[in-house]
Amino acid sequence: MISVVIPCKNEAENLGLLLDEVDAAFAGRDYEVIVVDDGSTDRTADVLSARMAREGSKLRCIRHDRSAGQSAAVRSGVFAARGDIICTMDGDGQNDPAYLPQLADALLAAGPGAGVAAGQRLKRTDTWLKQRASRFANNLRQSVLKDGTRDSGCGLKAVPAELFRSLPYFDGWHRYIPALAVREGRTVIHLDVTDRQRRHGQSNYGILDRGLRGVLDLFGVWWLRKRRKVVPTATEIGR
Repeated sequence: MISVVIPCKNEAENLGLLLDEVDAAFAGRDYEVIVVDDGSTDRTADVLSARMAREGSKLRCIRHDRSAGQSAAVRSGVFAARGDIICTMDGDGQNDPAYLPQLADALLAAGPGAGVAAGQRLKRTDTWLKQRASRFANNLRQSVLKDGTRDSGCGLKAVPAELFRSLPYFDGWHRYIPALAVREGRTVIHLDVTDRQRRHGQSNYGILDRGLRGVLDLFGVWWLRKRRKVVPTATEIGR
């Protein structure tokens, strides 16, 4: 089974069409969809309740009693997931769900040594200022961590569930999944994806959250990488 985890906050107007797209992308597959409502104050809860009431719905919903941020929402979904592979995407509609099966298939094809299949956006639709902040943070991150990922902030990812749950958690961890997977001795696969315009509403994450704040996390991830220089292969010896 594949679990699709979608963190969202105040995305009532975007969720209906987005969930239709997810269902279309995974038609004929064994999958579930987990939307984590991060303390929304709009009609998100009503939209999700109506959706879950549909016959044959694959949707599950987790609600935070207060907003805890995107990383916390992703984590809640990861630990609730029942699938062997967990795919993530943003809830604002800018990520195209059509790429998720491709990422899951690429991860499976790469074998047990693969840690994450990550989308890499080719054409950004954010404002010029947000793109500049994100580019600065990504360039700095790549120069320090050297994980081969040019766009760690893209929400489109596929990760083995057992690995996802073992990664060290901190606020902002969803932007460092490739680097944390490399720390565990896993490889990273990249897939170019196209970014889309947000259909409704406005972003719940500002410039500091997307770009400059990530610089503070960078040195913590660098320290974690340095503290695990050897990843042995553990084999149980029979009696």
